Amino acid sequence: MSSTCRNAGTIARALAVALSTGAGAIALNMPIASVLHAQEVNASVQGRITGDASSVTAVEVDSGVRRTATVGESGRYNFASLRPGNYRLEITTPDGVRRTDVFVLRVAQNSVLNIDLSELAAPADGEEESEAGEPIIVTGDLIRTMEGGEIGDTVTQREISTLPQNNRNFLAFAENAPGVAFVTDSNGNQRLQGGAQQSRSTNVFIDGVGQKDYVLKNGVTGQDSSQGNPFPQLAVGEYRVISSNYKAEFDQVSSVAVTAATRSGTNEFHGEGFIDYTDQSMRAKTPLEKTNGDAKVDTRDFQFGGALGGPIIKDLAHFFVAYEGKRQQIPVDIIPGTTTNTDNIPAEYQDLFGSYNRDFNEDLYFGKIDVVPSTQDLFELSVKVRKEDGIALNSGSNSQQTATIIKNDEVRGLFRYERTNDNWINDFKITYEDTSWSPTPNLFEIGQVFEASDGSQIFRTGGSANYQDKGQKGWGIQDDFTWIGFEGHTIKAGVKAKWVKLNSFQQNNFNPVYTYNTEFNPNGGSFNDEVPYRVQFGSNTGIGSPQVSSKNFQLGLYLQDDWEVTDRLTLNIGLRWDMDRTPSYLNYVHPEDAMDAVDADAATADDIPYPNLENADYDINNFVSTGTNRKTFMGAFQPRIGFSYLIDEQGDWTLFGGYGRSYDRNSFDFLQQEISNGSYTTRTINFDTGDPEHECSGPTCVAWDPAFYDKDNLEAFIADLSGGARELRFITNDLKVPYSDQFSLGLRHRVDRNWSVEAGYNHVESKDGFAYLLGNRREDGTFFAEGENWGPPWGFTPPGFGSIIIGTNGIETSSDSAYAKLEKRWSPTSPWNINLTYTYTEAEENRKFNEYFSLDYPSLDDYPVLRSAGVSKHRVVLTGAVDIPWDMTLSTRMVLASAPYIYGIAGTDNTDRVPVVTEGNNAHRAPFFFNKNWAYRTIDLALTKYVPLQFLGSETRLKFRVDVINVLNYKNYTDYNSNPQDDDPTPVSEGGDGLFGDVSSLSIGGNPPRTIKISAGFEF
Repeated sequence: MSSTCRNAGTIARALAVALSTGAGAIALNMPIASVLHAQEVNASVQGRITGDASSVTAVEVDSGVRRTATVGESGRYNFASLRPGNYRLEITTPDGVRRTDVFVLRVAQNSVLNIDLSELAAPADGEEESEAGEPIIVTGDLIRTMEGGEIGDTVTQREISTLPQNNRNFLAFAENAPGVAFVTDSNGNQRLQGGAQQSRSTNVFIDGVGQKDYVLKNGVTGQDSSQGNPFPQLAVGEYRVISSNYKAEFDQVSSVAVTAATRSGTNEFHGEGFIDYTDQSMRAKTPLEKTNGDAKVDTRDFQFGGALGGPIIKDLAHFFVAYEGKRQQIPVDIIPGTTTNTDNIPAEYQDLFGSYNRDFNEDLYFGKIDVVPSTQDLFELSVKVRKEDGIALNSGSNSQQTATIIKNDEVRGLFRYERTNDNWINDFKITYEDTSWSPTPNLFEIGQVFEASDGSQIFRTGGSANYQDKGQKGWGIQDDFTWIGFEGHTIKAGVKAKWVKLNSFQQNNFNPVYTYNTEFNPNGGSFNDEVPYRVQFGSNTGIGSPQVSSKNFQLGLYLQDDWEVTDRLTLNIGLRWDMDRTPSYLNYVHPEDAMDAVDADAATADDIPYPNLENADYDINNFVSTGTNRKTFMGAFQPRIGFSYLIDEQGDWTLFGGYGRSYDRNSFDFLQQEISNGSYTTRTINFDTGDPEHECSGPTCVAWDPAFYDKDNLEAFIADLSGGARELRFITNDLKVPYSDQFSLGLRHRVDRNWSVEAGYNHVESKDGFAYLLGNRREDGTFFAEGENWGPPWGFTPPGFGSIIIGTNGIETSSDSAYAKLEKRWSPTSPWNINLTYTYTEAEENRKFNEYFSLDYPSLDDYPVLRSAGVSKHRVVLTGAVDIPWDMTLSTRMVLASAPYIYGIAGTDNTDRVPVVTEGNNAHRAPFFFNKNWAYRTIDLALTKYVPLQFLGSETRLKFRVDVINVLNYKNYTDYNSNPQDDDPTPVSEGGDGLFGDVSSLSIGGNPPRTIKISAGFEF
């Protein structure tokens, strides 16, 4: 699948505009000179010294850590791995030591600092001298930064600490990078998204260690279903976001990579504490509260924490500890899911609707010790602990009774030893991780789903269907070796091995769920809540266990050369290879009765229990596992090539670009279902009620009897069926790994020391995403009835069994983006900063965004390639802060996004029903900033007041802050009408659903109305 040709004209025009505009006004932090290589999190600085010098020492001024490099015959020096922080260089010459002033190295920053000693003169009277009485080399206008071929952004400590935010999730500012979105869903859960790819393709590296979630879906551990934060914000120094074209050392990621550096202790004691608070009295009403005239539901958001760092032994050992807590009560809106038949909802259910609260509690701990026994050695030990519990309850049509209690716990540890010599650096790490995510029903009782005749849900009540316990636990080692002995080359090689046990316990639908067509009541009445047409419930099959474990082994290797071809051209050439062995998938043997039920290799047609597969368009034997016929995917070779070329002699203009392939992982949550569904599966019994919309036949169809409200009777009925009516799930024996190919080209310009602009183009093709298909076929082997193109063969199952579900690769996305970016950095002489990014994206997919069950067509090739339902075409992100008089800082954050595309099915019968899309809320009419047709708009402000307490120390101060989130109280609705046949234009504000693509409910999900948050803190 590719949209390159289709989008070429549009993207070319957008890129031309971006480039012309970016040259004058819009872009990113400019790289300016030839560059060597930094680690995933560490920084580098290198350059040439003109004059007689023998060695250079880099001094981390806050901690006293020193590193020394030899100056080569050509005057070159290279520090390929330094912790982010404040540095100065000390240059040894025959006439003594020359020192630079202090400069900053940021996370993953590649810097060049060329120094001409011949231009250095002794200081005149009144000029500054170094500690040794030698003249100081001023670096401010000399140091240059180069991102190479990467597309991304660096989020500084100033931005983290000053920009307005609602939830203290440090990843919230990642959307400053082109093509990156920080998404809060209707349940307050937060995730990162890059382009048209799903969140599971992201990864966050903290101190060079990936936080990948191998089991669940949202990229990093702990973020699958959580309003919490992955790491205490107080412990994050700064981080870099790379949305495309990372180097070979980045693994287990195919969209957004975030690399963050944690804070360390220094030679002075420093600490801080804070409290944040808001409640219902400090927010506007939600649209539902306002429309219904209801009083505001009690809500509360209380966050608090502290950090302390300092010396254990000055210049030798330091510590840093941090804690953050969160206690939340967040409103959710429970409303009918459709307007059909809602007027007839009986009185006993009316109290289910309205505004309710969900509770959430989180505790985050982080501790770190570093020891520097010599100028060549560095030891670090750090631990993170995360504890969460809360109620999962979405805004929508599921009542408060359906809530789920979720516990989310995580422990991670890191030991690191770095050894530095003249020509090489070796960075060795040992890692540990233990995570657990366990949702449990709040009520253990039957669930009931009430639908309109077209199958759309009106509301749901009773016990939740969500009952799970999943996680990962294990150890890992990784070693990165950097060789700088060849002039013009920085060669890095690395290996990572992990032994991680993946766990999944899943008993979904433990509470039976009964479904009713409320518009058909055989007993009479306008609202049927007496006779269901179906029940689904989870039940043990007696085969195996729903507790699935897999002792995975992962291995990754890479080689990277950053080659300075000329003074202007640098090539970043790398190759990576990864392997992930999943024994539970490789060694699984399908139960004998399951293999017999679908055996298409029987000797004669009479021996085939399910002849429907004899003429099917796939071979079931390619999905049946014998325990020996599956192999680990070994083809994850990933070439990554980037370049940067300095156009002008001064290095103010840089042309950059690159190509890279990146493999991710198949989530264990997909793979384990083959086993868990065979041992504990969802059973379906259909009831023959006379309902013309829900006719049934076969062994799982029975006349309704109220005795079926007893689960024991359901189990007894299933036990009498051959095969137990259990679902049969098979995964392809030739399982591949999802990957993306990334192409980029751009132009950067450094206007001056603080200002930079950038514009560029990015194309990403992702392939081999995992999906489950329906394996049932009709008697003649076809999927659809003759002459029709709609209507899956649900009732055509193997005798005594439920449906056949087959897992395979095949989900694809394609995105083309043009972006422009403007950035102005803060400096003491210009105390304000701004970051403005505009991204235009056209994206396509062959399966609706974030859905992997693909049961409507026989194969993924049959799904039409449509506009992506998860990507906004236009996105604008603006952040900035300014220091104003009276020790105050004013900051702002603005995000504008056009609506996502909305899927729907046009046509009234099986022969003409086709999927169609539209831009929700007519967002194509929303070209610029405050136009009301932007689907998502927010402007946040924060004002911070500092009160120095000089009598306690020069850096001691109180901090008072007010954040106003969504200042203009924009209503960022989350639900859109997906029915193209809806011809009633009545808007949701007047009780209707609107037309196809219009807002269909008053829910604003996790997007708060105007909210004021007050904070107080203490720093020393």
